[in-house]
Amino acid sequence: MPPARILPVIVFSQFAGTSLWFAGNAVLPELQSTLKLQNDALPLLTSAVQLGFILGTFCFAALSLADRYSPRMLFLFCAVAGGLANAAILLAPESISAVLSLRAVTGFLLAGIYPVGMKIAASWYQGKLGKAIGYLVGALVLGTAFPHLLRGFGTSLSWQTMLISISILAALGGLMMYLLVPDGPLSGRGAVLRLGNMLDVFKLKDFRAAAFGYFGHMWELYTFWAFVPFILAYSLPTLSAQQTSLYSFAIIAAGALGCIGGGYLSQWWGSERVAFMQLLLSGVCCVLSFWVFNMPGLVLPLLLCWGVVVAGDSPQFSALTARTAPPQLVGTALTVVVSIGFAITIFSIQLIGYLLSLFQPQHVFIFLGIGPLLGLLTMRRLLKRA
Repeated sequence: MPPARILPVIVFSQFAGTSLWFAGNAVLPELQSTLKLQNDALPLLTSAVQLGFILGTFCFAALSLADRYSPRMLFLFCAVAGGLANAAILLAPESISAVLSLRAVTGFLLAGIYPVGMKIAASWYQGKLGKAIGYLVGALVLGTAFPHLLRGFGTSLSWQTMLISISILAALGGLMMYLLVPDGPLSGRGAVLRLGNMLDVFKLKDFRAAAFGYFGHMWELYTFWAFVPFILAYSLPTLSAQQTSLYSFAIIAAGALGCIGGGYLSQWWGSERVAFMQLLLSGVCCVLSFWVFNMPGLVLPLLLCWGVVVAGDSPQFSALTARTAPPQLVGTALTVVVSIGFAITIFSIQLIGYLLSLFQPQHVFIFLGIGPLLGLLTMRRLLKRA
């Protein structure tokens, strides 16, 4: 039985580290003013982080870092360095190339926080992995939403203070992970440096089914999160900037309920069924957006429900990935799957951004349903086995 402190510390550290993710989005109005950016700033800033994360996870997976070295040391380094990269925006706020480059570096270092945090959890909670990762991804969701909360309640704070606060929080999370969470009994270190490791995991049919279900989920998730403030501004134009930030936080943070609730349900229903049902419901929300975005009274209920289920399947896909991967390559498997998943978000974010320049928003977000549909089809193998 793991010590009682282990899971709370991992959860807090994951929350703190992933708060770096949307830090740029939270101060977007100030950056737009300083850099004289147009409406395409949102896809640019978001995609810069995603691109950096993709490169980071690819490098970490190719080198099998989380399976060769202490994952908590890796987490500490990336949390501190990511906080520094985030704060460095203050040194060059008038250069768009510098801002985008620093956001990409932050994304690169997040590769040592999100999947490595899951690796650490898997080393302690193999028997109840769905529940443990439910808490862990719930923390990621709250960390992603946190800059919007800080923005909503801290309207008197300068954008510089907000960035520094988020950077300090990330570094604190890394330090707590290193000091309070030893390497778990199931760490499984001992993998050798071999570039073929990240391809070998895809030879397993069950692993492929879990991975492709996750890919369908990722087509939708970060694009929805990135455009939540835009959707609110379009459907509820009377909201103030503070209200938009607070509602954005509530909608994104609602995913933590789906993650944690799904983690508990997985103990009875299994990760396969929980992931399938939440992916199905989020696909239904994509379709409903076609009608509801022009119904102000229904927009918030839909977005809150969507926020719950769009993220709630993520920890179960991660648990399935960890369970179906070779034991000595769990860290590599999680990292390469996350890398491909986030590569998919780049195309999704850019596609939605482009379509919004051609069509009304209520006609655009239905295209996010492509991911859940394909993910559900690939999950049939795991559902039959369950």
